[in-house]
Amino acid sequence: MVWGPNGDDPLYSFEICPCCGTEFGYEDCTLKATRINRARWLEKGAPWFEVEKRPDDWDVNEQLSKIPAELL
Repeated sequence: MVWGPNGDDPLYSFEICPCCGTEFGYEDCTLKATRINRARWLEKGAPWFEVEKRPDDWDVNEQLSKIPAELL
């Protein structure tokens, strides 16, 4: 998730995350939307959107552990 300079609003870059496929500034436009989108991605097994960009040592639990508590 990419947040804007104030830390509260999404960065409206409209780029697609190669990991989860989120469109920044659209699917993460609110905290609720971010949580719903993340839950949907996790329910699917956290598949990579662009598989060829997945690092060999990527670990979903490690990635999730980096999310600040207030964003969970």
